[in-house]
Amino acid sequence: MDEVFVKVNGKRYYLWRAVDHEGEALEAVVTKRRNKAAALKFLKKLMKRYGNADEVVTDRLASYRAALRDLRAQDRQCTER
Repeated sequence: MDEVFVKVNGKRYYLWRAVDHEGEALEAVVTKRRNKAAALKFLKKLMKRYGNADEVVTDRLASYRAALRDLRAQDRQCTER
């Protein structure tokens, strides 16, 4: 999982995307904010469609950790390659 800045009509948005172990894009969401609520929305959407993952690889953004804690899946987060 990762998020990047994108500009749409001159305004900054965040593109959240998830890929599987083979590099195929699973899902992408555009949000105005890069916070716990946005991460939680994205993770819920992923888990609803694909089920719970054995491991969730993220960067060290605190929003991921907080969202995974709410979903009781913080033990599945991996911040290493």
